[in-house]
Amino acid sequence: MAVVVSGIRPTGMLHLGNYFGAVKSFLQMQEKHDCFFFIADIHSLTTHPTPENLHSNVKQVLAEHLAMGIDPDKCALFIQSDVPAISELYTYMNMNAYIGELERSVTYKEKKASQPKNINAGLLTYPVLMAVDILVHHAEFVPVGKDQQQHLEMTRQFGNRFNNLYNTDYFKEPQAYSNTGELVKVPGLTGKGKMSKSSGDEDTIVFDQDDKTITKKIMRAKTDTGPTELNQAKSEEIQNLFDLMALVSDTSTISHFDDLYAKAEIRYGDLKKQLAEDVLKFVSPIREKINYYKKWPALLSGVIL
Repeated sequence: MAVVVSGIRPTGMLHLGNYFGAVKSFLQMQEKHDCFFFIADIHSLTTHPTPENLHSNVKQVLAEHLAMGIDPDKCALFIQSDVPAISELYTYMNMNAYIGELERSVTYKEKKASQPKNINAGLLTYPVLMAVDILVHHAEFVPVGKDQQQHLEMTRQFGNRFNNLYNTDYFKEPQAYSNTGELVKVPGLTGKGKMSKSSGDEDTIVFDQDDKTITKKIMRAKTDTGPTELNQAKSEEIQNLFDLMALVSDTSTISHFDDLYAKAEIRYGDLKKQLAEDVLKFVSPIREKINYYKKWPALLSGVIL
């Protein structure tokens, strides 16, 4: 089986976008590939989390992965810092990474602009650590979005440089994982594009939040003044709500509100109320499992490698 590697930074609770954008694909991957899924706690140190927050976030993300169906019997699920070889190879790889190429990293440029008071060395060498995460497991495929393509190219570059320097073919050239399914983009609640923690808590539907909080956020989701004519095209804000409904609601529900919109008879309050009900129906079973795993630290420790 092909080796696939993917990691996630423990920067807070996972939301609907994380599930449909990544974790759902992981569930399919673990059935047919040799998968290594990890929690990238070393990566998160670039933003200087407190030890208490870091440990809590790692525990949270680990519990969420298990609750969502990641199966330690079908894949390797681990915490990045628990693998000494990653830090060791990171040291060696840094000796063969050059300042110029690291400074050209799009991620570094973005972080440099967004956090000017915290431009640490870890941000600069972030692509090296990401490369090591992949190379150390001799990964053949990595599920990446367009924003991570440059990092994958740098990974191949670092691996080939090592091979050439030491006259070996030890490291493979990993390729982007080709998902034959349609890429799911989960819209946020603030109308600013895809669901993202960086847009603030009000933009996300978080699994490990109570019903009242989730419902309140959905009811506050941005809308327009409503259709003024028959078969009017939906605005981006309204299309976002229908796109969210497409993920959690049955087809008859979606058709019902589509018809009301086409007739210019829709009431957005009713639409949001139904969406909230369907979201809670989807989220609640997973949230219950998250809380179960969080209550048993020994169980969490027993499933990681």
